[in-house]
Amino acid sequence: MIRQEEIVTAQSFHTTEAAQETETVQQTRTVLLAEDDPALRRYLEVVLQRAGYQVLTAGDGLEAMKLLLSSKVEAVITDAMMPNLNGYELCRFVRTTKHLSHLPIILLSALDPKNAKSEAEQADAFLCKPVSPEMLLECLVERGVE
Repeated sequence: MIRQEEIVTAQSFHTTEAAQETETVQQTRTVLLAEDDPALRRYLEVVLQRAGYQVLTAGDGLEAMKLLLSSKVEAVITDAMMPNLNGYELCRFVRTTKHLSHLPIILLSALDPKNAKSEAEQADAFLCKPVSPEMLLECLVERGVE
């Protein structure tokens, strides 16, 4: 037989648990990750999730653009060279779309930033691949996405 105090304790436990879960959900930041290499995309997704971010993923720039128009994100991390719509074109799209233009953009590339400087100007940060998890996370925090 269940006693009254056990019911009250169980109810207060679930209420506290729900409040903590709601608080965690409210603090979660959503990041869009656009990367055409499936292995790298999954790796970076796990890195970001373990750091507490909710991650929307896209395999190319066109898919990323669709996600940007249909979802609320706090930052964009994009590969420079992707099919359908490359990262530079995605940057231009974000910067010229009124409700997205404020988003921080981190551009990832295997190219030397000196060679891609003019094209990368639309981005807030340019990271060379392979990018370390610490550098990527630090870059997000520096842009207020923590």
